[in-house]
Amino acid sequence: MVADDRYCIDVLTQISAVTHALQEVALGLLDDHVRHCVTDAARSEPAKGEAKLDELTLALRRVLRL
Repeated sequence: MVADDRYCIDVLTQISAVTHALQEVALGLLDDHVRHCVTDAARSEPAKGEAKLDELTLALRRVLRL
């Protein structure tokens, strides 16, 4: 759109839509990780569960940019 010299507001609107879509994908992945990886690890072995929770915390920091 930029290369085609489209109206700035249209470009910003598209950037916002793509950003939102990527955030939704990230939330879906985090949800899946918690429901499967973390839950399975916690059920099988407490130490593994703790490690997965630590991993989840780091993932949330990346997603939230903290």
